[in-house]
Amino acid sequence: MTLLVTSTEESTGKTAVALALAKAAQERGERVGYMKPKGTRLQSSVGKTLDEDPLLAREVLDIDSQTHEMEPVVYSSTFIQEAIRGREDPEALRERITEEFEALAEDSDRMILEGGGSLTTGGIVGLTDRDIAELLDATVVLVVPYAQPSDIDEVLAAAEYLGDRLGGVLFNAVSDAAFDGLASDVVPFLEGRGVRVFGTVPRDRDLAGVTVAELASELGADVLTSEAPTDGLLERFVVGAMTAGEALGQLRRVRDAALITGGDRTDVVTAALEASGIECLLLTGGFRPPEAVLGRAEAADVPVLLVGADTKTTLDRAEKVIRSGRTRDTHTVERMGELLRDYADIDAMLEA
Repeated sequence: MTLLVTSTEESTGKTAVALALAKAAQERGERVGYMKPKGTRLQSSVGKTLDEDPLLAREVLDIDSQTHEMEPVVYSSTFIQEAIRGREDPEALRERITEEFEALAEDSDRMILEGGGSLTTGGIVGLTDRDIAELLDATVVLVVPYAQPSDIDEVLAAAEYLGDRLGGVLFNAVSDAAFDGLASDVVPFLEGRGVRVFGTVPRDRDLAGVTVAELASELGADVLTSEAPTDGLLERFVVGAMTAGEALGQLRRVRDAALITGGDRTDVVTAALEASGIECLLLTGGFRPPEAVLGRAEAADVPVLLVGADTKTTLDRAEKVIRSGRTRDTHTVERMGELLRDYADIDAMLEA
């Protein structure tokens, strides 16, 4: 039996859901294999570009499979460019994925596949997640976000696109404000249209946001403070494009936030250090603030990060990072498992 966990867009919790389902299957006594046919969450290490998710799967599931087996296609920007130039053979890629899948499945009762990026990632070489599901005879669990009723247009489009391969939908990281309406109105509507809903998982603080250290790593930022802790959790950003007086009023109304502003805006930076909800200062433009300001930040235990990009570019990149709610470690997967047990039908997903 094979499940493919995919999504309508990036950063919806696919990895946490996929690995939590794999752990649940293991707890049933099943031998579980994992595969991410297209590696998209890439990092460079020891001269190789690899996806982080198969590495985490090895740790969480305690499996010995090699990374190249679990990740037969590294869907990097170089790969995409070569595919556009006609230097990648789609049929050869399909054969490679099939061969690695069959080798992993030989010693497994169940295979859990994780989609890459969004539902349509891989279309350049005819390997979207729908194509993967067809190729490997997988049933699809579609993980989707929800903020407002209009989001259901995309869910219905995805359901039509996946056709008979769709087992059902799992709503993840739903805000408190949207949760009741989703459960009372949207879920019955979807099920009336023939789209099964496996559950509605609320937004959870343990899974939301990223730490200051993770943000710095993702952005390639310099950490200008050496003593201020970087394990604080960031859930939102505030842009300091106002006067110091206006900034202080706004910053006092937020929590678990990072202020993004130019490194030359000393007045706004100083105001931010008086707001208890600011966990981090993310300074842009490559402007290093005066040492006196850094000293105040150290004293307030507020880390200061510096990037060379402008404020808008930095905000766009930072919001993409924070939306991901990185599946960081075994604790993250365990927490998702708890949420699935409380708010979703795990048995239905595994038996879809």
